[in-house]
Amino acid sequence: MKHLLLLTYILSCGLYAQEGVFDLQKSKGELYEYAEFTTSGPLSLSITEVTTTDRLEYNSLESENHSVGFTSDNYWVRFKLKNSTHQRQTYYLETARPITDVVDLYQKSNGEIQRFKSGDAIPFNDKQVKHRSSIFKLNLPSQEVQEIYIHYKSDGETINLPLNLYTESEFWLMNYKQQLFLGLFYGLLFIAGIIYLFFYTSLKEKAFLYYGIYVFSIGLLQAALDGFIHEFILPEAAYLNNRAVLITAVCSIFFLLKYCEHFLKVNIHVKSFIKYFNIIYIILAVTSTLLFINPTTLKIAYPLSNLNGLLSLVLILVTMFTMRYKRIKTDAYFSIGILCLVIGLLGFIMNNLSLLPNNFYTLNSAKFGAGFEVIFLSLSMTNLIKKLRLEKETSQEEALKKSEEISQLKTYFMSNMSHELRTPINAIMGIAENELETLKNNESRKPYEIIKNASLSLLSNVNDIIDYEKIENNQLELNSSKFNPSVKLNQISSNWKAEAIKKGLNYKFEMDPEIPSHIYADPTRFIQIINNVLANAIKFTEKGNIYFKLTCLKQPNNLYRFSFQISDTGMGITPEAKKNIFESFSQMKKDHKRQFGGIGLGLTIVKHIVELFNGTIKIESELGKGTDIFIDLTLKSIAQERVVEVSETGHEIPLHILVVEDNKLNQLVMQKILSSSSNISFAIANNGQEAIDALKADVYDIVLMDLQMPIMDGYEATQIIRSGDLGSSINNIPIIAVTADAMQETKHRVLGLGMNDYMTKPVIKELLFEKIYACHFDFDKKSKDTDSENLRIA
Repeated sequence: MKHLLLLTYILSCGLYAQEGVFDLQKSKGELYEYAEFTTSGPLSLSITEVTTTDRLEYNSLESENHSVGFTSDNYWVRFKLKNSTHQRQTYYLETARPITDVVDLYQKSNGEIQRFKSGDAIPFNDKQVKHRSSIFKLNLPSQEVQEIYIHYKSDGETINLPLNLYTESEFWLMNYKQQLFLGLFYGLLFIAGIIYLFFYTSLKEKAFLYYGIYVFSIGLLQAALDGFIHEFILPEAAYLNNRAVLITAVCSIFFLLKYCEHFLKVNIHVKSFIKYFNIIYIILAVTSTLLFINPTTLKIAYPLSNLNGLLSLVLILVTMFTMRYKRIKTDAYFSIGILCLVIGLLGFIMNNLSLLPNNFYTLNSAKFGAGFEVIFLSLSMTNLIKKLRLEKETSQEEALKKSEEISQLKTYFMSNMSHELRTPINAIMGIAENELETLKNNESRKPYEIIKNASLSLLSNVNDIIDYEKIENNQLELNSSKFNPSVKLNQISSNWKAEAIKKGLNYKFEMDPEIPSHIYADPTRFIQIINNVLANAIKFTEKGNIYFKLTCLKQPNNLYRFSFQISDTGMGITPEAKKNIFESFSQMKKDHKRQFGGIGLGLTIVKHIVELFNGTIKIESELGKGTDIFIDLTLKSIAQERVVEVSETGHEIPLHILVVEDNKLNQLVMQKILSSSSNISFAIANNGQEAIDALKADVYDIVLMDLQMPIMDGYEATQIIRSGDLGSSINNIPIIAVTADAMQETKHRVLGLGMNDYMTKPVIKELLFEKIYACHFDFDKKSKDTDSENLRIA
């Protein structure tokens, strides 16, 4: 009995197979084994014509993913399904590729035919099942056979004829697994693309740009092949949707080639290959053009695009092998990445041609290849980043070394320029001032006044350049001391009042009577602020008035707020120029035809000094109506201590001074200045060595030391004096640096060597005497304190 039942079952299965009916519960094998396909060529037949004609020749499907190649013909597949259960069953049928233009399913039952649409040439919402792939939902009545016909049509792309049947649970499980896989794949591409575009913005290396765009192109190409472009970006199946695959394919090939060209440095290592890259670029351009001419050229573009991809991979491989043959090192990760891409694409093509079985791995071989390619190429890009970082570090070290050399050269140049310019200016001004002191006749004084003013103008420009250099190097510093601001302001105001009167300007100066008698600040920079602003006011005013006002407001903790207003009726400033008024060399940027002179650094330096004082500066101006400048400085008031006023106690003390100076003109200037005081005697040494010899031979109270001299300079001479080798009496002698080098480093250096003070040329007589007597007073006071301490100990 058992054998009879088995025989009956085998015969029934064979009967179903012979009839071409796939019984969902009883048939063995796959659905494609029960299906047949045919083509009507370019003829678009109706379902009625297909079911009634005998002119169509059907053939069996050769594989589970049968491919008919690149075609624009109409294809039909037919098969029969039987639900042998006693209940209605629902199945999902997956067929064709997501990018097939037309996929229409016809279900024939009891003489009635139902049509269900899919494909990416129709609006997404018109699909029977709203899914990126070509999916149909089949409702199969109990104990009935359904005839299924499927119509396929493409515009030249490859048509595949898979027939995958799922129960509802199987379908949703399959769908979930696909989404998980695709999410991982597209997430990888997105992250890689974003990262390397960011790298490009930082490193400006074109390989990163092309690689980032290539990754996005690959993502868009796969999205088009998977139907995501149709589902989410172009759901109306418009003109571009029909060409999305080809557009993204051309872009991905182009950017892959550009990336490889730059990453492998083809133009350097294998320059002759550039022409082959250019040939493929031309073919890609032709392919792009064919996309948009007409349906015939679009059909040609599909195989041409695939050929471009194949040629591109061959070219990249040949380029790599050629470089290896020439012993040019290529990144191992790059080679592996390209190999993964080649294997993936070959698997994809062979699956399309039914040369490989239809399964998860072969269907997604292009994704696996592209995914692994992105991973390995990303590793190769990481090596490139490392290489660029090492190159950058090396170049930065070289640039830093060069920068330091240039900085040293610039510092040396500025120091040398300061010395070379200030030295003759010192001589010129010294002679001019000496003549002005002795001459009483106004006519005789005029030439020397011109010389002095011209020298002062030149000295001002030199000072501005040096100060600007200090500002650039963040080396401009304040050197605070006690001084009388009223005296300084009256002096500077008187000087500029004379200049204003010479130009025929009305000049008015108002100073608050509450101004403190002494403040603790940098007197040189304090006066420089006012001097530069007044200079500009008079320089840029041809007629009218100059108004200079100071208001002092007492504040807690012995602080005073100095509020300056300097106004003129000059040419004024445009709103555009006002924005850049504090920029360096601003005057040179204006069309003044150089009529006003100067180098345009005055206000730049003023602003920086005001900020060093923690003050503020504000400018209000109107073109053609003048300018108002407001400056606020908060300065500390100090009570007068008469005990340290050397000007009152020291000038009658006889002093014997050693002047160390190699320049004959400067020697003459120093001689005239020191000779003007009856209680000062002096000797002159031409260099440091002569100074050492002079100190051994005679007793001096103070040394005025130049720095740059032949045989032995002032630095070396000071080191010898302070070393104690010449004896304790000479070891502590006051030394004042008198130099034409106005650089901040020079001042720090000489004070660090043990010099007592520092002043720059040209030598101002009053300042020189002030420093001489201050140093002598401090030295004398320390000597007395030391003697008293010795007596107390004894």
